[in-house]
Amino acid sequence: MKELVLEALNTNLPKVLDFVDEQLEAANCNIRVKTQIDVAVEELFVNIANYAYNPEIGTAVVQVSVTDDPLSVEITFIDNGERYDPLAKPDPDTSPAALKRKKGGLGIFMVKKSMDDVIYDYKDGRNILTIKKTLN
Repeated sequence: MKELVLEALNTNLPKVLDFVDEQLEAANCNIRVKTQIDVAVEELFVNIANYAYNPEIGTAVVQVSVTDDPLSVEITFIDNGERYDPLAKPDPDTSPAALKRKKGGLGIFMVKKSMDDVIYDYKDGRNILTIKKTLN
């Protein structure tokens, strides 16, 4: 497992994406799956940066683990911010036309739809959100 610890700031998003992409490229991840993972990583890290500690600045931990058989990646985001389970909220109604829908809520919905598994836990004062995706 590889780990990156940094301040939860939007300006650190490129560092997070570079860190994750380095692990995906080492695993020969195809571009379609890499793009799905990058979108999920961006959504989750930006949510931590914008909401976990607001208005303060705190730390975010990003852990990446690649496993074989099947080739897959597990990415975990950890913060000590305000307790928040993004999976507890019901999925948005996507049946109305885009312009008639309520704003918000689509980011986590997209993460849930594009990843194989999304797990939230709150332990020892920390939000722990893990996404899993098969790479082949």
